[in-house]
Amino acid sequence: MQTDNNCIVIFGASGDLTHRKLIPALYNLYKIGRLSENFSVLGVARSELNDETFREKMREALLETEETTPETLDAFCSHLYYQAVNTSDAADYGKLVPRLEELHTKYQTNGNTLYYMSTPPSLYGVIPECLAAHGLNEEKDGWKRIIVEKPFGYDEKTAQELDVQIHRFFEEHQIYRIDHYLGKETVQNLLVLRFSNGLFEPLWNRNYIDYVEITGAEAIGVEERGGYYDGSGAMRDMFQNHLLQVLAMVAMEPPAIINANSMRDEVAKVMHSLRPLTQDDVEHNLVLGQYTAAEIDGKEVKGYLQEKGVPANSRTETFMALRCEIENWRWAGVPFYVRTGKRLPARVTEIVIHFKTTPHPVFSQNAPENKLIIRIQPDEAISMRFGLKKPGAGFEAKEVSMDFRYADLADEQVLTAYERLLLDAMKGDATLFARTDAVHAAWKFVQPILDYKEAGGRIYEYEAGTWGPIAAEKLIAKSGRVWRKPSGKMKKKV
Repeated sequence: MQTDNNCIVIFGASGDLTHRKLIPALYNLYKIGRLSENFSVLGVARSELNDETFREKMREALLETEETTPETLDAFCSHLYYQAVNTSDAADYGKLVPRLEELHTKYQTNGNTLYYMSTPPSLYGVIPECLAAHGLNEEKDGWKRIIVEKPFGYDEKTAQELDVQIHRFFEEHQIYRIDHYLGKETVQNLLVLRFSNGLFEPLWNRNYIDYVEITGAEAIGVEERGGYYDGSGAMRDMFQNHLLQVLAMVAMEPPAIINANSMRDEVAKVMHSLRPLTQDDVEHNLVLGQYTAAEIDGKEVKGYLQEKGVPANSRTETFMALRCEIENWRWAGVPFYVRTGKRLPARVTEIVIHFKTTPHPVFSQNAPENKLIIRIQPDEAISMRFGLKKPGAGFEAKEVSMDFRYADLADEQVLTAYERLLLDAMKGDATLFARTDAVHAAWKFVQPILDYKEAGGRIYEYEAGTWGPIAAEKLIAKSGRVWRKPSGKMKKKV
């Protein structure tokens, strides 16, 4: 099914995200026939480019990263246009009016326009106001939608202020808050796995699940993003948006029907059901860390405080681990352990559902526990762990696994996260986009962590290349549990 005829306007078109993610995603959607032939992309930024120079830059980016043919590449690039605009000056947006009229007429779009804010967060409230000053938000001549990149605010107060700013000019049904984690195939398949199989859903509750573990690990440091990252940290960069959204997908109730409103209703209910963090929680169920210099594979790597753009006295966390709970009938008493960090041993994001052990271990005191491992990245996969008899005399149980990898679907076209989300936005399907009430509930939940940091809460050190501070191991060990230590590849056994 193709999209409506439409014009995609990318603000910040000269930036990294555009040539690295957005244009390649649109190119691949075009290549597989998911875009209407009547579409156009209008890049907007301060840089003084024209249509031809913009096309050439995007062509070079695509040749570096994508499989192309000259014919398809030329055909796609003919749909690309550029308009230089001072994105902080409302009057300068007047240049967009005749340009969009020209493109809407040429491509018979009926005025359908998707605005993508690939810009610094400081412009998230400015761009909608400037568009509205020229009537470019009005839907009298086709739909108008706006995609907002994370972060959706910096804390609970700024998130509310941003929400008010955007809602002055765009209705909630027009706003698409993008989280590329939710565009990943395995995250979406989590819902199908749960709700289409009688095997799992009856067990997906406090009666059968001991605890849930969610890990978002990165092997790299902050690279050249030290200045940006220092104003963000692990909590804002990963936990508040990506991992809390993943947690909600794990914990949500089955929706009455599969549509955007029902799905997002259930996500919001989970966010509202998170047990508020008390002072005791942030002192005893939270671990913040910062990586220090170490040798990894024979190579010296810098500590966070030595990274470019990072102040020498920075207290920004590069690691966090949290024990939290959901106060509802399904999950009461089940701890959720969530951790994320940089300079860890592997790049991996996964969910581990730890099922309760059998009430009486007939065959072995050390019988393997049942685990369901859902790998989100980099090697998207699902693995089920359970016990079988070890060959030989006696009845000793041995852990075995049944594995499924998305790479094995060689004949299927699996869309990347940005491809899926851009396609959904053009179709008007908001299922995988964050709704305002869920965003506010997430910020409200994490605000005590921000307050704890502001008040001088402890930041532990950990060596680069390790799984974080020792305090994180002690956090989960207090209840007799352990973190899984995954590798970066989903093999037959990981």
